[in-house]
Amino acid sequence: MTKMKSATGRWVVGSDFFNRRHELDLLRSRVKDGNHVLLTGQRRMGKTSIARELGRRLEEDGWAFLFADVEDAETPEDLIAEIVEAGHPVRGLLNRFAEKMRNCFTESIEELSAYDFKLKIRAGLNAGSWKSRGDELFASCANHKQRVLLVIDELPIFLTCLLKHEEGKAKVEHFLGWFRRQLQTHSDGRLVILVSGSIGLEPLVRRLGLSDRINHLEPPFRVGPWDEETSIQCFHTLANNYGIKLESGVPKEVYELLGIGIPHHVQSFFTRLREDAVMHEHGQISLADVERLYNNGMLGPSGQNDLAHYEKRLREGLDENSHEVAMEILTEAAVQNYFDEQASACLVRLYNPLIEDVQERITEVLDVLQHDGYLCQEEDQYRFESRLLKDWWCARYRGHYQPLCDRLNKAELAKK
Repeated sequence: MTKMKSATGRWVVGSDFFNRRHELDLLRSRVKDGNHVLLTGQRRMGKTSIARELGRRLEEDGWAFLFADVEDAETPEDLIAEIVEAGHPVRGLLNRFAEKMRNCFTESIEELSAYDFKLKIRAGLNAGSWKSRGDELFASCANHKQRVLLVIDELPIFLTCLLKHEEGKAKVEHFLGWFRRQLQTHSDGRLVILVSGSIGLEPLVRRLGLSDRINHLEPPFRVGPWDEETSIQCFHTLANNYGIKLESGVPKEVYELLGIGIPHHVQSFFTRLREDAVMHEHGQISLADVERLYNNGMLGPSGQNDLAHYEKRLREGLDENSHEVAMEILTEAAVQNYFDEQASACLVRLYNPLIEDVQERITEVLDVLQHDGYLCQEEDQYRFESRLLKDWWCARYRGHYQPLCDRLNKAELAKK
């Protein structure tokens, strides 16, 4: 029997896929019933792994599975081309579509690699043709001999990129109108579309006043964190598979230091502890090792790239003013342990001269920060869900941060 391997920074399927049985069963049932799905949840929860594992299992049931990552797409033409590349390996799937675009190439599909086929198709697309060609592409998928699951990953990132173009909101609205029509047209279950992303689609369309454009993806399917028992079970499974002994209480201490069972963080912490044990040739992980590797590994320089992902995605998902507001809220919550109504009032007074609609932006940003797993609301306070992310954010920004209310008091004193 194949053993589960440690996985960091990559999606997993098969024997490396741990837990999520109930989520997969529910998601599989929804897809088999012909429902289009919005797969949502906090960052690093394994949404991509769940989508790919679902696709793998559906292939065993006779489906065709297409996975299109559209993170690098800048225009609708790019997005169509990415889907074309994803469909190329499925024999016969794109024959009808290729016939419609015969003027783009002379070779048969089989003579071209998926990448080369994508390039030739992309060369034949423009702002005036992408909709009709997209219609033909989706129709080709729907008419395939097998039922088709099409995953469009990182659609929200594509939309935020589109939003930055001239007349960006109109372009996003135009694209989402076309996309909604695809969901409506292909509602018989022959083609099922699953949308996912590392930034939230719902907060984005709410902010733009376009929530109705995704109502055929409701209700969203949200992936949550592992609970304490599952996180500890995963840690024990990995330790057993690698022949690593654990001092009593190690998995529980790992969970408590992380503060929440984000699968990627549990795996990443185990990897650091295992590699440390191998390097020092002691074959066992102690409680002292956990504390040391948390401070020097997870929060140290080697952990920067992993956690910087949160900051990068925040910058990608918000405009300049909203990003500045988000940084203030998160740093206040990290340094002061919470962000509350008093801090919000101080933020409004500090930024009113700089940002006209700062109060509305605070409300919108808090919506994003909760949806994307940075903060959770406890009564009238917003706190970090992940202790790891809070400690990292605090270490990164505490040295040159002055709390909002202290800053306001200082500014008002200076005016007297």
